[in-house]
Amino acid sequence: MSLHVLEKLAATNPDCEIWWDSSPLIYEGWKASVLKDAPAGKRADWEAQLTRLFDAETASRDGTMGFRGVTTNPPLSLQAIQADPAFWADEIRKIAAERNADDIEDIYWAVYLDVVRRGAAMIRKVFDVSGGKYGYVSGQVDPRFVTDKARMLEQGLQLAEIAPNVMVKIPGSKEGYEVIEELTARGISTNNTTSFTVPQYVACMDAVSRGLERARAAGIDLSKWRSVITHMSARLGNVGDLKAQADARGIALSPEEILLGEMAVLKRGYRYGKERNHPSKMLQCSMRVQDEGEGGKASSDHIALIAGGDFVYTCPPGYIAQLMKAEGRLTDFDPAAIDTDAPAELIEKLLRIPYFRQAYEFDGMKPEEFSHFGAFAATAAEFAAATRKTVDFVAQSVETLHRRVA
Repeated sequence: MSLHVLEKLAATNPDCEIWWDSSPLIYEGWKASVLKDAPAGKRADWEAQLTRLFDAETASRDGTMGFRGVTTNPPLSLQAIQADPAFWADEIRKIAAERNADDIEDIYWAVYLDVVRRGAAMIRKVFDVSGGKYGYVSGQVDPRFVTDKARMLEQGLQLAEIAPNVMVKIPGSKEGYEVIEELTARGISTNNTTSFTVPQYVACMDAVSRGLERARAAGIDLSKWRSVITHMSARLGNVGDLKAQADARGIALSPEEILLGEMAVLKRGYRYGKERNHPSKMLQCSMRVQDEGEGGKASSDHIALIAGGDFVYTCPPGYIAQLMKAEGRLTDFDPAAIDTDAPAELIEKLLRIPYFRQAYEFDGMKPEEFSHFGAFAATAAEFAAATRKTVDFVAQSVETLHRRVA
């Protein structure tokens, strides 16, 4: 039996967790497409690996799966709908018939809750069997309202009501951390998303600590409560202002130096939490594979450089497939990698760039600046665009219903 690359990564620390970064609803279809293109001689191994990571029947029957949890966001939920548009168009029309069909936003949100509900039901047994440690599905509040505290809290409570294994994703804005405190105070598990920087991670841990203090004072059951804090690694270095600011200052940065800077930020936040024995767990996402093709080198330093840590790694379908294609050319994981730092001269170089200082220094930003940080603004805009596409799919489906009625 050959191990999947992610199984090898998980073996570097018993508390390491691999999560699926998409809706469970699309897994079987994606798995079939990967196996269809599997190289000759590898298909059986790949099928066994992907089945160990997630098999819906086994998960619902025995509560076992290789993935320990699931994350979703608006683009990923759109994927689930696009994977079976006829089914979802029909579901939308059913929901519209039961509600005010003129309120497209209301119908959209009901549809989104349904996507989360169906995903949570698929792995609920994993949650039950593990005593609430594993088997969460993250559902995200609407990314168009990342600074609207009241709206995020309302939606967060609606998501939490779906099932006990729904973890609520809240953005790393000042208002988002206020919501995280409130949800934590109610014993609701949270995933801090659109977070990239040490100041955000500190703010999140502080919010969680305040929420836990309130929860304990109120006698809230926290036995099945969890908190994860997301580091959107490649987005930090590539969708924000790092390269533009470096170029403006005549500072040349190689892709490797950018990646090392991203990982230095993650390691600083990780160590801060460990030193304080904070219950929140760091979650690594937005990883990339560097692959020169057959006969060439392959690597994924976004995971290799933190091997040995007790991280959550949430992995989208494309990333998992890339790792499988490169498997024979990837070096083995070093369990001591988490303890290795970026060169001091590189950190000194990066600190000449304001954007990196904002991300790396503990006092790099004030909370009211979080939602204006380059990577946050770009990612929130991308998520909002995907949400608008889903809303428009809902609108088109409702229009079809109106034509039928007419």
